[in-house]
Amino acid sequence: MSEAPRMKYLAAYPQGLVDQVRQLMAQQRLADVLVQRYPDAHEVRTDGALYDYVTTLKADFMRKAAPLSRVLYDNKLHVVRHALGTYTAISRVQGGKLKAKREIRIASVFRDMPPAFLRMIVVHELAHLKEREHDKAFYQLCTYMEPAYHQLEFDLRVYLCHLDAGGQPLWSAGPETTAG
Repeated sequence: MSEAPRMKYLAAYPQGLVDQVRQLMAQQRLADVLVQRYPDAHEVRTDGALYDYVTTLKADFMRKAAPLSRVLYDNKLHVVRHALGTYTAISRVQGGKLKAKREIRIASVFRDMPPAFLRMIVVHELAHLKEREHDKAFYQLCTYMEPAYHQLEFDLRVYLCHLDAGGQPLWSAGPETTAG
């Protein structure tokens, strides 16, 4: 009998849920369940399209938050070693004024995922514009912007477990677009 896969992305979840995921993996049904729930990849393929997508969400929910300088897919963000996305605020003195540059970087793995997963990670990074820590206020803001936030985060973590166990990527958005 082979060793049960480690479920590091689900470590904080109840054992019953982890066992259900493990069972679907053992039955080789997890990929089918995920694709049935999330059938298609999004079409936000370029950094320019990602910037437009993020600023539209920001305008819908966080109009008064500081503007973003950059939004891009980052090939250097690796799910296993780092984060799925990052928000950075860099302050520097320019002339006699303090200027802040705010960036959101999304791991390139999100180019080939369902729209719901992209939205979840973007909402997460946007929430950091107002809330630095992953506390109650942070998650309340996330669920304000995306009511299904917690379910989407869980499903994304399940997918990451699928990949971690050697599963093949499930979505592809097709050819790169030139708009951007």
